[in-house]
Amino acid sequence: MGGRQDTRVSRVPSKPVRREADGSLAIDLWLRRDGAFESDASLRLTPAEAETLHAQLCYALDDTTAALISPVSDLPVCRKGVFTTRHPA
Repeated sequence: MGGRQDTRVSRVPSKPVRREADGSLAIDLWLRRDGAFESDASLRLTPAEAETLHAQLCYALDDTTAALISPVSDLPVCRKGVFTTRHPA
Protein backbone atom coordinates (compact mmCIF):
# COMPACT_ATOMS: atom_id res chain seq x y z
CA MET A 1 0.00 0.00 0.00
CA GLY A 2 1.36 3.43 -0.99
CA GLY A 3 2.05 6.35 1.30
CA ARG A 4 0.04 9.50 1.67
CA GLN A 5 -0.34 11.50 -1.54
CA ASP A 6 -0.12 15.28 -1.66
CA THR A 7 -3.03 16.56 -3.75
CA ARG A 8 -3.21 20.26 -4.62
CA VAL A 9 -5.82 22.34 -6.37
CA SER A 10 -4.99 25.78 -7.76
CA ARG A 11 -6.49 28.28 -10.17
CA VAL A 12 -5.22 28.35 -13.72
CA PRO A 13 -3.61 31.81 -13.55
CA SER A 14 -4.01 32.62 -17.22
CA LYS A 15 -7.76 31.98 -17.31
CA PRO A 16 -10.26 34.47 -15.88
CA VAL A 17 -13.48 33.54 -14.15
CA ARG A 18 -16.15 33.23 -16.83
CA ARG A 19 -19.93 33.13 -17.05
CA GLU A 20 -21.33 30.01 -18.70
CA ALA A 21 -24.36 29.91 -21.01
CA ASP A 22 -26.53 28.61 -18.15
CA GLY A 23 -25.61 31.63 -15.97
CA SER A 24 -23.21 29.79 -13.67
CA LEU A 25 -19.69 31.08 -13.09
CA ALA A 26 -16.74 28.82 -13.83
CA ILE A 27 -13.25 28.92 -12.36
CA ASP A 28 -10.64 26.79 -14.15
CA LEU A 29 -8.49 24.70 -11.81
CA TRP A 30 -5.35 22.56 -12.03
CA LEU A 31 -5.22 19.34 -10.05
CA ARG A 32 -1.79 18.02 -9.07
CA ARG A 33 -0.85 14.91 -7.17
CA ASP A 34 2.62 14.63 -5.63
CA GLY A 35 3.72 17.63 -7.69
CA ALA A 36 2.71 16.12 -11.03
CA PHE A 37 -0.11 17.53 -13.13
CA GLU A 38 -3.11 15.22 -12.90
CA SER A 39 -5.94 17.00 -14.72
CA ASP A 40 -7.97 20.17 -15.26
CA ALA A 41 -11.31 20.82 -13.63
CA SER A 42 -13.77 23.68 -13.40
CA LEU A 43 -15.43 24.88 -10.23
CA ARG A 44 -18.94 25.94 -11.22
CA LEU A 45 -20.90 28.24 -8.94
CA THR A 46 -24.40 29.63 -9.16
CA PRO A 47 -24.53 33.43 -9.03
CA ALA A 48 -25.73 33.17 -5.40
CA GLU A 49 -22.83 30.85 -4.49
CA ALA A 50 -20.38 33.19 -6.24
CA GLU A 51 -21.78 36.20 -4.36
CA THR A 52 -21.45 34.38 -1.05
CA LEU A 53 -17.85 33.40 -1.87
CA HIS A 54 -17.11 37.00 -2.88
CA ALA A 55 -18.46 38.31 0.43
CA GLN A 56 -16.54 35.70 2.42
CA LEU A 57 -13.28 36.54 0.59
CA CYS A 58 -13.77 40.28 1.17
CA TYR A 59 -14.35 39.60 4.86
CA ALA A 60 -11.35 37.23 5.12
CA LEU A 61 -8.96 39.64 3.43
CA ASP A 62 -7.51 42.04 5.95
CA ASP A 63 -6.05 45.54 5.77
CA THR A 64 -2.56 44.14 5.29
CA THR A 65 -3.67 42.41 2.10
CA ALA A 66 -5.43 45.53 0.83
CA ALA A 67 -2.32 47.61 1.58
CA LEU A 68 -0.32 45.45 -0.86
CA ILE A 69 -2.26 47.00 -3.76
CA SER A 70 -0.78 50.38 -4.48
CA PRO A 71 -2.15 52.90 -5.17
CA VAL A 72 -5.32 52.48 -3.14
CA SER A 73 -7.28 53.64 -6.20
CA ASP A 74 -6.46 50.24 -7.78
CA LEU A 75 -8.34 48.37 -5.05
CA PRO A 76 -11.59 46.70 -6.12
CA VAL A 77 -14.60 48.80 -5.09
CA CYS A 78 -15.65 46.27 -2.45
CA ARG A 79 -12.27 46.62 -0.69
CA LYS A 80 -11.87 50.41 -0.88
CA GLY A 81 -14.39 51.10 1.88
CA VAL A 82 -12.77 48.61 4.25
CA PHE A 83 -9.28 49.96 3.72
CA THR A 84 -10.06 53.68 3.67
CA THR A 85 -12.28 53.59 6.78
CA ARG A 86 -9.42 52.03 8.77
CA HIS A 87 -6.65 54.03 7.10
CA PRO A 88 -7.91 57.54 6.30
CA ALA A 89 -5.79 59.41 3.77
